Amino acid sequence: MSKLKIFNILAVAAFILAACAAPTTPTAAPVNTVAAPAVTDTPAAGAPTAAPTTAAATQPAGNSTAAAATANAQATTVAASTPAATPSGLASVPRNRTVFLAWSISSPIGVTNPWTVPGYTHQEGNVFMWEALEYYGIFGGKEIPWLANSMTYNADFTQLTIKLNPMAMWSDGMPLNADDVLFTFNGQMTNNKLPYNADFNQYVKDFTSPDPETVIVDFKIPSPRFKYEVLTFKFDTGIPIVPKHILGNTAVVTDVTTFQGGLTMPHSGPYNLVFWDQNQKIYDLRPDWWAVKAGLEPMPQVQRIVMVNIGGQVGANMDPVIQALTNNVYDASLDVRASVIQAILTANPKVTSWTGTNPPGGYLDWWPNALWFNDQLAPYSDPNVRRAMCDTIDRNKINTVLYDGAKIATVYPFPLYPNLQAFASSAPVVAQFTANASQAMQTGNADLTESATLMKAAGFTQNSSGLWADAKGNTINATINGFEGIHSDIAPVLVEMLKAGGFDASVNFGNDAQTNMNNGAPGLYLFGHGASTVDPYAALALYRGSDSAPIGTTAGNARYSRYNNPAYDALLATMAPLGATDPAFLAAGAQAMGIYWKDTIDCPVIQWLHRIPYNQTYWTNWPLASNLANGENGAFWAETGMLVITNLKPVQ
Repeated sequence: MSKLKIFNILAVAAFILAACAAPTTPTAAPVNTVAAPAVTDTPAAGAPTAAPTTAAATQPAGNSTAAAATANAQATTVAASTPAATPSGLASVPRNRTVFLAWSISSPIGVTNPWTVPGYTHQEGNVFMWEALEYYGIFGGKEIPWLANSMTYNADFTQLTIKLNPMAMWSDGMPLNADDVLFTFNGQMTNNKLPYNADFNQYVKDFTSPDPETVIVDFKIPSPRFKYEVLTFKFDTGIPIVPKHILGNTAVVTDVTTFQGGLTMPHSGPYNLVFWDQNQKIYDLRPDWWAVKAGLEPMPQVQRIVMVNIGGQVGANMDPVIQALTNNVYDASLDVRASVIQAILTANPKVTSWTGTNPPGGYLDWWPNALWFNDQLAPYSDPNVRRAMCDTIDRNKINTVLYDGAKIATVYPFPLYPNLQAFASSAPVVAQFTANASQAMQTGNADLTESATLMKAAGFTQNSSGLWADAKGNTINATINGFEGIHSDIAPVLVEMLKAGGFDASVNFGNDAQTNMNNGAPGLYLFGHGASTVDPYAALALYRGSDSAPIGTTAGNARYSRYNNPAYDALLATMAPLGATDPAFLAAGAQAMGIYWKDTIDCPVIQWLHRIPYNQTYWTNWPLASNLANGENGAFWAETGMLVITNLKPVQ
């Protein structure tokens, strides 16, 4: 087995199609400048995407969902030794003006409409077509005005005034103005299939437009996070503005959630989708992109983007991808594990990472992983059982065995960006941690003694194999459902820890892992919290009772715990209208964290890094710790991915 085969680990960042790409309830408007995290003590790797399947042929715009019917066909594995030939009918673009991105493409061919549900995802190139009112650069700690020149709250956060960029245009030459913004907002407010419907209905009273360049949003309650969490592109959240003259044209579009869009749908972003088959998606620069004339950016140097479908399930087909990166075929790919990034950097000095050739090779992502339980399903519905299972996790050993002593293991459901680190280190939160978190969490060492005590209290005894069993002899299903490409290092370690504590543990990296999570099947779910970035509200809202799906239904937006606690919900209600610097927000947030630890709603395990290899043979100016630019995260598949590509500079 080759060395690269051994390190065949793919961090598939797509919580997508439903989870990561779907929003969570508003977290918090940025409070303080968010600096790049220290690279010596931070987490590891990326975030999962669905296993790619593809359709068969490029589809035109229309209401037909025929393309979805072929979406289960297995993607053709694209040879990694040379770029795919230019499809017939497309102009030839030089290699040094083309970016090749390796990514798994799973959405039905032809779906470019952001309102197509299910089917749309920004992560497979559509981010190059659609824009937001504003972007946020997490590592620069700054807002990046875009379709809106400004978004300004009144003093008590009950009204937001949006001033649009008067030069914004759709790709068909129509002006992008307040009519489009009102149409976008109204769709989210009235259509319960759209991802931010709940947020609009919880917070928004109404929205009006006094002139074509102004939109005023009035809120039901103070909503200090709405601007950031809903209207701003960052990581995998935020809403794109859609064209009213297309989606509002009932003569053409009878259902906005089934209209596919196709290659010809007007959009505001800098690239046109010109080709799409089971092997690749090709985007060409449009020279009339409004943002250039508006002075937001110079004309992008990348004339063509080729997203190569690497096919397979999560973690599959990475050997040829790694080889292609090494051989200068691809310019970037999905993020990889620590050993893989080091192997690539060693093999090709033209390849770099967020931290250059130095470890850890990646930046802190917003996706800390936990072992999730279905808190409604016995025996996981018993907090004693959940805590007993979590007591087996030895975080110090995880750091030593997997991460060479780096502090990757975590006890929090949010990433430790500066604002969140300040919250975690505050006196009220520390007091709640001391009072409610287990000794296993507080010391970092497994506590099998407390684990055994809790299991006995829950009515379990150990059988002849040393496994905890109920009165009927049934052991506890501790199968870890996860994704081989991103969890093949951590999951087996967790299994051995659980076994040492007497739990019937194993790993399931099968096709049904994601389905088991969604359906709340028996077992554990190794998955991330794609929520908070600047304050803890969004992560804590993942456990809100109103979003707790009953057994027999699908858990959406990564709310796999199905937790329901009125006392906890009351704390969230206190936090929702408050700014993150309000003492009452901190007090309620600390109490919510106390419940999180006491009830072991889920079991936090590790923080997460994006280790993305950037090949500099043809392109430079990738976002790096030494080159923060706008401060956007470096994932080309994220909602800020357009900024990554449009700021690249050719070597020649």
